[in-house]
Amino acid sequence: MGLDNVAVHWPRTGRFYDPVAPAEFVDFGEIVDLPNISAPTAALAELIAKTGTVRATVYTELVDLLLGLEGVLYATDAAAEDEDPVIDPDGCGWIADGIERFVAGHRAYGEAVTFESVSEVLRKLLADGRLAEQQLRWLDGRLDALRDESGEPPQWNFTCAELSVLAAFYRRCADRGFAVYAESAAPRRATHS
Repeated sequence: MGLDNVAVHWPRTGRFYDPVAPAEFVDFGEIVDLPNISAPTAALAELIAKTGTVRATVYTELVDLLLGLEGVLYATDAAAEDEDPVIDPDGCGWIADGIERFVAGHRAYGEAVTFESVSEVLRKLLADGRLAEQQLRWLDGRLDALRDESGEPPQWNFTCAELSVLAAFYRRCADRGFAVYAESAAPRRATHS
């Protein structure tokens, strides 16, 4: 099963998280009609517009790398602490910030986002920071861990536009006080005793 990130009302109502009405995201549908929009970008925007949901599986490795944690879109920290895999509105803002910063830094490398271009952008961003040498060693370790047993990198095929739509979903949740429920299996609502 894949991972869905579903916009939900924050905080939980009783024992359940109530999904946000797709009308809160209907304007994402306008992206589909933009000229020269890639099929994956259009599909992501259309899904968000119709359901208030992101099929997050394909983005998990990249987002984890960009934000420096494991299981960000799975809300693993929240699941361990609260038993509910939920990203609160502040967490949604943090995810949006990280993706937006990356996209802004990637523009100089073109529209296509690949493993190689991600490596270059992250090296540049980390080289300017405090403890740059330590952070670059950490990055090298993370990049090596993403390679398969034959040393081949993941075959990422994203665009800056697609990642901008992804960031916009989390930004919308943060700005409107929604949370995101990380759903990897039915049912859509989380129970909590």
